[in-house]
Amino acid sequence: MAAKLNSAVKKGDLKLVQQLLEDGADINAKVECGWTPLHSAVQRKSEEIVNFLLENGADPLARKDNGATPFILAGVIGNVKLLKLFLDKGSCINEYDINGFTAFMEAACYGHKEALEFLYQNGADPNQRREVDEIKKAVKKGGATALMDAASHGHFALVKILVEEMGADVNICDNQDGNALIHALSEDKGRKGREDSALFLLKNKIDANKRDVNGKTVLILAVERESLDLVEAILKLDEVDLDDADENNETALHVAVEKKNKDISKLLCEKGARVDDDVLDIARRNYQTDMIELLQKYQSEDTPRQPEIYKEFSSNRWKSKLQKLNQMHRPMIGKLKIFQYQDLWIQKTTQGGVYLGFYDGKEVAVKVFWKAAENAKREKACLEKCQTSKYLVKFCGSEERKSCLYLCLSLCEKNLQEYFKEESNATMESKKILKIIFEAVNELHAFRFGHQELHPSNILIDVTGKIFLADFDKSREITDDTKYSVISEDLKGLQKLILYVVMRGQWDFEDLPTEYPDTVQENWKEIEDLRRKLEVSDQTPLDDSLLEKLIYHPYFWPKETKYRVLSKIWNEIRAAHATKKDKKVNVLKSKDDIVSALKSEDDPFMDWKTKIDKKVLDSMIFLDKDKGNKKSNKKVKRLYRCGVADLLKLIRNMGEHYSEKDAEVHEIIRDPADYFLNLFPDLTIYVYQRLCNSDYSKYFPNPNNSS
Repeated sequence: MAAKLNSAVKKGDLKLVQQLLEDGADINAKVECGWTPLHSAVQRKSEEIVNFLLENGADPLARKDNGATPFILAGVIGNVKLLKLFLDKGSCINEYDINGFTAFMEAACYGHKEALEFLYQNGADPNQRREVDEIKKAVKKGGATALMDAASHGHFALVKILVEEMGADVNICDNQDGNALIHALSEDKGRKGREDSALFLLKNKIDANKRDVNGKTVLILAVERESLDLVEAILKLDEVDLDDADENNETALHVAVEKKNKDISKLLCEKGARVDDDVLDIARRNYQTDMIELLQKYQSEDTPRQPEIYKEFSSNRWKSKLQKLNQMHRPMIGKLKIFQYQDLWIQKTTQGGVYLGFYDGKEVAVKVFWKAAENAKREKACLEKCQTSKYLVKFCGSEERKSCLYLCLSLCEKNLQEYFKEESNATMESKKILKIIFEAVNELHAFRFGHQELHPSNILIDVTGKIFLADFDKSREITDDTKYSVISEDLKGLQKLILYVVMRGQWDFEDLPTEYPDTVQENWKEIEDLRRKLEVSDQTPLDDSLLEKLIYHPYFWPKETKYRVLSKIWNEIRAAHATKKDKKVNVLKSKDDIVSALKSEDDPFMDWKTKIDKKVLDSMIFLDKDKGNKKSNKKVKRLYRCGVADLLKLIRNMGEHYSEKDAEVHEIIRDPADYFLNLFPDLTIYVYQRLCNSDYSKYFPNPNNSS
């Protein structure tokens, strides 16, 4: 019956629709591809049936299998009355289907001016990009805007309205890094509106250095359309490289000669396009005598367009792509060889992206900016001043061409987000990762810069497993005036990174909890203490050496160091007892005494003896049993009290006398450091917190005494 109902709606037979519903047909039943009667009524533009169905219980928010709602379909047909009706029924102005299409985008695709204006007036976002799932993003689908839709369909009037009246951003890119200009030029040659749209966008300062999915530049696409006006407009910008080629190594001049377009070929030659043997061979194959004569007038000297071919690459992840770039003929930009093409992306950025490249014979990551942009200036200034760094990504050099700045950096394999996704290979200890991050930020501050965007995507790992801090385009110089705001921002970022790393990337960085989750057991008191020490407020002065000190926080101590520190603390206690006894002073009454410093009203280690294996504890109380003195009836008994001081006493004494213990005790303990630290994981941080602001902190590792 569902099929009959849908068919009746498609035919516009309202009487039959009424009869079928009276006979029990489900008003919201779906047929193939998830079409409901309401969807079909909207498609047919039948306002009467739409209203009837809604009055009788049709779901106004129902979705087809592709996620399209009746509201989105109303955008396809451009019916303003229906759009308003569905908004009144609860539709969301920016709702989208599984391919990311909104009603606003559909109106732009189909050229519905009135619908577009109505939706904009009711809050439609003209710069919304097509939202798609991670699977589609992985193959670079989605991300397009209504402006791209209007341009690709040749709706020039809508392109003008979107830009001039609705504030559409001409330089937004889709997930293939194509902007509206690429969309206007990449479609078939029909529709004059596409060319008009492209010319309009060029006048509105759109980036003319983008490429299509085949690596074709805007200039190559304009030549393919054989539009002399477009070619002239692009060349007038003086931003594009005439000799830039697509993935098949064809330049704009190659295409012009192939198409036998002498006017465009002449224009390109006059502007300085390279004329080589390949171009002449095309003209000869096509028996273009006039073209051959033209090209010979401008024939270039036989100079190489790329450096020698490399054979070995250190990168494992990027090796095949580096080989592809290596084999291409590319116009050199100073010492740099690069192809700004999506297949050679490392990472997309808001301004362009990070690409693979070769700089002075070395494989590099190339970050591309508009050279006049503020973030370009920030990153370059920071990189240049931090070239002697140990933990910051290495700066190899820079080049400029036209309006672009190319910053060449040492090539890494992955960022921290990607590392944690590779669960089987993510073996690096959390504390090792965090310590290097702390070292990197401390080093950056020593160069008088703050990072300002500490994020897992900005922590890079190279092919050898070394970790580096990267992406300084939001960095700020540290001055007397900016010191507090800059450093405190980085400390907040470090607090979040601590949680992210100890949770091994199980949560997205943006969605991290504010408190330490109970599910993570690893040294949580040490981690919380480390995070708490990163908190700053207007009421407390900013410690210039805070990060340097925290690099020596107990969380970062290896177990051997923790065990050694705990033993040394007891030696100090014993020495204090001896000194006070000689001077006939009661130890417990001395406020400055180390024992007093360790005491607390709620000593968490009062029951420590109940956690120690009885054989282990007895071996330290009855010493003669361990010395093999079987003939002696005298038993030497050593007293251990409750509380932290005597726990430290036991730990120190076991370390001193472990070799004397019998095989049974050895089997239980195995490694004294492991044994005691596993039983009392919070002991180190307790001792540290009680003594860190006293003279006894001299026993802790510190910048002046790393041992």
